[in-house]
Amino acid sequence: MKGIAVAAAALAGLTASAQAADIPYGSRAPYTVNQPLNAWSWAGPYLGGNIGYAWGSIDNSGAKPSGFNGGVQGGYNWQSGPVVFGLEADLQVSGANDTFAPWKFSNPWFGTVRGRVGYALNNVLFYGTGGLAFGELRAERFGLSESHSSAGWTVGAGAEMGLAQNWTAKIEYLYVDLSDSRFAITGMPNGTRFGVVRLGVNYRF
Repeated sequence: MKGIAVAAAALAGLTASAQAADIPYGSRAPYTVNQPLNAWSWAGPYLGGNIGYAWGSIDNSGAKPSGFNGGVQGGYNWQSGPVVFGLEADLQVSGANDTFAPWKFSNPWFGTVRGRVGYALNNVLFYGTGGLAFGELRAERFGLSESHSSAGWTVGAGAEMGLAQNWTAKIEYLYVDLSDSRFAITGMPNGTRFGVVRLGVNYRF
């Protein structure tokens, strides 16, 4: 009986040791960086398209061109925690035009090259933007037309939301000021200033 008791005690001890070997001695905290592993990342390149509406005015004229526009944009973001820095360029085709006694003014195309600074709340990004603008202003009268391309500046703000792993959607407002050029057809310097609201989608690579 004594031998059986010793054997049972030894077996119980082995079982307890085996079970103790399976017990974790504490779990390591997962490796983390500035951005949580489950957070949306805004870093990297992207390319997309947009559609919007513009309205504005012509210097030294009563014309107020307005109309739809659309185009493409692309850029690159850097992210540090919730702060996002980026560069973006876009090129737009515009149908904005207006006629005022008797000149017709239109803005067939424009583009921008801008910096962006934003704050991310996971998959939602709020940002301000500003930089260089450029585009064409066209004047027409009695079948004659004259066009000038000029540069200027732009500033604006927007919000962008992550929809899926590689897709985002945004809404954006820009104010664009293109410098004056002297038009022979009007006899005076003319330039254009306008606001544009647009919706866009981006694919992130």
